[in-house]
Amino acid sequence: MTTTLEGLQAPGFILENEKGEKVSLHDYTGKEYVLLYFYPKDATPGCTTEACDFRDAYESFHDLNAVILGVSPDGEKAHTKFIEKHGLPFSLLIDEDHAVSEAYGVWKLKKMYGKEYMGIERSTFLIDPSGTVVKEWRKVKVKGHVEDALVSLRKLVTSND
Repeated sequence: MTTTLEGLQAPGFILENEKGEKVSLHDYTGKEYVLLYFYPKDATPGCTTEACDFRDAYESFHDLNAVILGVSPDGEKAHTKFIEKHGLPFSLLIDEDHAVSEAYGVWKLKKMYGKEYMGIERSTFLIDPSGTVVKEWRKVKVKGHVEDALVSLRKLVTSND
């Protein structure tokens, strides 16, 4: 069972990115929106499509004062290769112990080909500059997701103008 985080303070985190730099949610507090998306694994078909969709919409998110951060259990080497291969203009964060995934309620029991295993349920969280989760998408279907997130951010930003 997953409870919603909408309207609550986003769970804080400090994770390393693909360059070994520490990235904290606090780094963005008071400055910009954070689109935090959790995905299962670098270089898999759905994750590649999602990352490339975010890449293609990057300027639009940037123009609305939003930073995009991807999170998966993959390590620095896998993230770097994924970013370089697809020209991703945003950081991918390393959650090897899945502590942040657990804090956001996206580390779940999954089933594939009759086998059960723990992994990330594709999910996205839109966090405002005050650190509040203003929108969440769980069990994300990749097709149309990035556009939906962009529309939600645009509505939020224009209603606050």
